[in-house]
Amino acid sequence: MSLDEKSAAALAAAPHRRPPVPRWLLGIGPLVLIAILLGLFTLLNAPGLNKLSEGVPPKEEVAVEDVRLTAGQIAITVRNEGPDPVSVAQVNVSDYYALFTQTRETMAPLESTTLTISYNWVEGDPYEVALMTSNGGKIPAVIEAAALSPERGSSFFGLMLLMGIYVGVIPVALGMLWMPFVRRSSASWVRVLLGVTVGLLAFLAIDATLEAVGLVAGSGAFGGPMVVFLGAVTAYLILEGTDAWMRRHQNATTAGQPSALPPQHLALLIAIGIGLHNFGEGLAIGSAYAVGSLALGASLIVGFAIHNTTEGLAIVTPLAKQAPGLGRLVILGLIAGAPAAAGALIGATVYQPALAAFLLGIGAGAVAQVAVKLLPMLKDTAGKTLTPLTGAGVVLGMGLMFATGLLVQA
Repeated sequence: MSLDEKSAAALAAAPHRRPPVPRWLLGIGPLVLIAILLGLFTLLNAPGLNKLSEGVPPKEEVAVEDVRLTAGQIAITVRNEGPDPVSVAQVNVSDYYALFTQTRETMAPLESTTLTISYNWVEGDPYEVALMTSNGGKIPAVIEAAALSPERGSSFFGLMLLMGIYVGVIPVALGMLWMPFVRRSSASWVRVLLGVTVGLLAFLAIDATLEAVGLVAGSGAFGGPMVVFLGAVTAYLILEGTDAWMRRHQNATTAGQPSALPPQHLALLIAIGIGLHNFGEGLAIGSAYAVGSLALGASLIVGFAIHNTTEGLAIVTPLAKQAPGLGRLVILGLIAGAPAAAGALIGATVYQPALAAFLLGIGAGAVAQVAVKLLPMLKDTAGKTLTPLTGAGVVLGMGLMFATGLLVQA
């Protein structure tokens, strides 16, 4: 037998090897099977389990999201937060059954409907509205003092834009005027100012978290308070990734030696974090004014301005030993302050509590990440981070934000 014949016989005798299954198919295969099983489970109406719900009354959990008053009408938006469909059958306004129309007859889980109630309300009077469901449930909505809701026209949006400039852009720009003072300060004073900045950011993170949790407290729609922490973690990780990218880019230009984040990049991170916080703040202000629960007076605007002026100091403090141009400072100020105007416009147009809480959570996570990045800059010549001076600076920063925050309680 020749060599070729022996090789052919050996190949014929060897077991046939199948080509390997593609890696992408191994990953997508279980997903397809899960989707098929869930589809069958839904189509067959949970075979064997439907008896568990026999005799159990439907669970109705409905939250009031928005109340608007126009001439002779009350518009109320509600959302079904429970697992069962809900239908509103009757509306009672201060013991008077009123006629109404609604955008959706039956709300599936997480769906909303807007009820337009015909009622000649009187300005300044309180009203108790009760929405009665088809199963006899009661959804209360309280109007403490009836007032005409602002019309959402061009003048209204112009006011929201102007308000955002008043409480965001201008205060941050005024706070950045401390730049010459910061540049002439000694190294010890700069560390104190950095401690003040850490205190400012820590207060903003705590304040935004508490406000966001308050918006969705007792609500299970879209995860409830969990959306706050989801937003915070998302923002924290995004800024961490941005920080790592900046460091890698910096190291590429310094022969691969690790280096601290440059002050101008740190100032940019602070501006981004404060901007995200101010976006959530503007969102809350715009939505509150849109539903008539916030009266915009000169004293309130002044309070917001004083409260947010300290944010400008937080931006310029890392640049104590730098000489940034006017253009860079303007850009940093706009990054930190302009989102307040954008948030006010969005909040006045499409307000939703879970979305507002998520965005406030993003702001909280952003400023918390920046505060953590500032801590290494507090170290003195002995390598200590929290000295009596820097500790006093942190406490002073939190105290300033708390004191100025009392001016904006609405």
